[in-house]
Amino acid sequence: MTSRRILALSTVLGGLAITPQLHAATASSTPEPRRTPAPAHASAHAPAAVQASVPPPKTPAADHAAAGARPGSPQPGSLRPAGTKPLTAVGTEAISIFGHGSTRQMTSVTRGMMQQSVPGTSPLKVLSQLPGVLYQSADPFGAYEYSSQMFMRGFSQSQLGFTLDDIPLGDQQFNNYNGLAVTRAIISDDVGGVDVSQGAGAIDVASTSNLGGAIQIHSLDPSHERGGTVAQTFGSNSTMRTYARFESGDLNASGTRFYVAYARLNGNLWKGGGYDHSDQVNAKFVQPLARESSLKLFFDWSSIQQFDYQDMTKNWLHTVGPNLANYYPNYTAAYNAAQGIYPAALTKTNDPFDAAYYAGTANRVDYLGGLTLDENLTSSLNWKTTLYAHSDNGYSTWTTPYMPSPNGAPLSQRIQTPGVTRGGFQTALTWKVARHTVNAGVWYEYGNFTEGRYFSQAPLLGQGSLGNPTTGFPAAQVFATAWQEAFSTRTFVFHMQDTYKVTNNLTVNAGFKSMIVNSGNSVPTQNAAINGTQIAQGHLEASNAFLPQVSANWRFLPHNELFFDVSHNMRSFPLDGFGTNVSATPWTASQSSFQATRNSLKPETDWVYEGGYRYTTPLISALASLYRINFSNRLQLITNNAGINPITAVQNVGGVTTNGAEASVTLRPVNGLSIYNSFSYAHSTYDQNVATSGGIEPTRGKLVPNYPQFMYKGSIAYTIGDFETHVDGSYLSHRELTYTNDLHVPGYFLMNFGARYRFGKVGPLKGVTASFNIYNLTNKTYIATTNELGNSFTNTGYNYFLMGAPRQFFGTISASF
Repeated sequence: MTSRRILALSTVLGGLAITPQLHAATASSTPEPRRTPAPAHASAHAPAAVQASVPPPKTPAADHAAAGARPGSPQPGSLRPAGTKPLTAVGTEAISIFGHGSTRQMTSVTRGMMQQSVPGTSPLKVLSQLPGVLYQSADPFGAYEYSSQMFMRGFSQSQLGFTLDDIPLGDQQFNNYNGLAVTRAIISDDVGGVDVSQGAGAIDVASTSNLGGAIQIHSLDPSHERGGTVAQTFGSNSTMRTYARFESGDLNASGTRFYVAYARLNGNLWKGGGYDHSDQVNAKFVQPLARESSLKLFFDWSSIQQFDYQDMTKNWLHTVGPNLANYYPNYTAAYNAAQGIYPAALTKTNDPFDAAYYAGTANRVDYLGGLTLDENLTSSLNWKTTLYAHSDNGYSTWTTPYMPSPNGAPLSQRIQTPGVTRGGFQTALTWKVARHTVNAGVWYEYGNFTEGRYFSQAPLLGQGSLGNPTTGFPAAQVFATAWQEAFSTRTFVFHMQDTYKVTNNLTVNAGFKSMIVNSGNSVPTQNAAINGTQIAQGHLEASNAFLPQVSANWRFLPHNELFFDVSHNMRSFPLDGFGTNVSATPWTASQSSFQATRNSLKPETDWVYEGGYRYTTPLISALASLYRINFSNRLQLITNNAGINPITAVQNVGGVTTNGAEASVTLRPVNGLSIYNSFSYAHSTYDQNVATSGGIEPTRGKLVPNYPQFMYKGSIAYTIGDFETHVDGSYLSHRELTYTNDLHVPGYFLMNFGARYRFGKVGPLKGVTASFNIYNLTNKTYIATTNELGNSFTNTGYNYFLMGAPRQFFGTISASF
């Protein structure tokens, strides 16, 4: 639900007056609570072993075929600079995923590792086994977008970079204005691999938000052989998922080929009424060209309908319990609650009016396409260009008891209609000369983000029901328009880098990028009677002509290497006017506040320093790294008061300093056995106190909320013949909920189990496989997503979070033909 509770974060100017450290204050405010989330399924085992066990030896031809490459032929794009090339692979590469040879900390998740999770699991959730990475979701799949929360070395997902086949996916906020959620951009079964840079993304990553690392997803290429795959998953909460892919195989001597894939998911929420439904189509076309060049076309269509899980507070957790849910489909209960007549359980809470609603939902349709020409002009000169376009439309609903209907019903349905239309291109030349590989290119994008908020009438009790809100936009019932806004953004980025192989064992990469992001908005409708204050209109530009990065790799002994990376990064201003995201956006300010600060407002920047050591042999893969981050002009969304009448403001909280360490080791003592462990520690604190209209908030030296200081991840995977099994676990220390650290959620340890057996050829089928997964093996009750509605300075009693799913079971049968 694009407009869920967080969306209800209406702003009241005055809760935090603008001071020299308040770059933008609050904006719209409605006497209504937050919004509720979007749908979720209940399924999916959390990612399994980060180190797959050693697979049986494969011939070179088999390796290429598995990757969708023509046997015996090199792959296009081989001129990509060192340290920026994809590290994903299949086969034996899965035994060493720590990015050996890279000049920065790179970790790759292979397709084989992703297949250890339940089909449909978000690729981002699979990454949660990596050191320094925290991924949270209220559902086992990680597909419930409102609850999707990712941190890497303390950076939230809106401060990381995401791409799919070089197509920018934006900053992955729930109410995305410049991209698309990973789960809607590609079917998880069609992911070929994921490359993760924990420290700083490569200079050529198409992102304007990656203060921290970058996540680059690669789609699977079509197979050279005609055939296909079908898979059926069954599981807890009536989960059913169907997947089918048809491979054309080579259509001619040049290797022209394509695939078309379809996935359909249906599953009920693990608590309360409602469901998660999605349909998705992927298609990819590959045309090999002369000189091992290629032309590739990728297409994605996605449609989702999701119901929300209700946000929780500590009071509601202790009085009602973890299974607190919305009333859907019981319209009578929601109607009575809007009149102050509550179920007995809710009367124990400190706020029964806000503890549950009828329903919150999301309905989205997306189209995404990209065309990539990877042309080797000569043996030493490569030209790569990607054209892309994306369209998103839909609506989200929340049944609010804070806005009565004109017919006398004590509640109404609030609707938001977000839309994204964007397109752009990237083009770059890579020239290899002597010991240098020089790469330079540009990225341009033009995007529009539109959104409106409306209220539709609810029926009187006994005269009908709101029914299922995902079945269509109730245009005929709309009685009020709260606001409408439109943003437009032009992005231009230039990059240049040189990878210099000083000696056979020493590689240095140095370069910079220049970034200009110009954004502006118009607000054709603002209903002051509903919204309170009026939000700002105007343009802002985030620009920096020189954002440098230097990195190096030294292989000082066989199997041993050292690396370091230093980078300067900038994040453009996020777009939002009416508090529909938990983002620090200047446009939530009043017009006068916006005008007063626009010339002095600075985008967030940082310096990232990292260094580390890698050791790689067939028996052991090990990694140890240290890092420091100096964050300047950190903009934070500050939330005060209840969700019913929130007061939010965007503040420059000054600097943040992070010091951290990570260590990972994978042991393969015997053939088929893999034992993986990783440890990470991060100490991320604010550099100064924050001045507000209410006085000084003592934030200096306090931990940054939502990210644990300590994490442990481990897994054991064993393969014997055609049978595979694994157990993985993760421990998170406590997480702070407030900026002054006076409230936190406890740490927890979570375990998952998976097993798979390959039956091989069965009749006309080339291969049949059965798999079984258990998510949350010990049925742990734990808090997953924290402060999805924003953090407050102190414990207000309205510090929200979402519960993690209980134990879930899933089984899958798949066959290839």
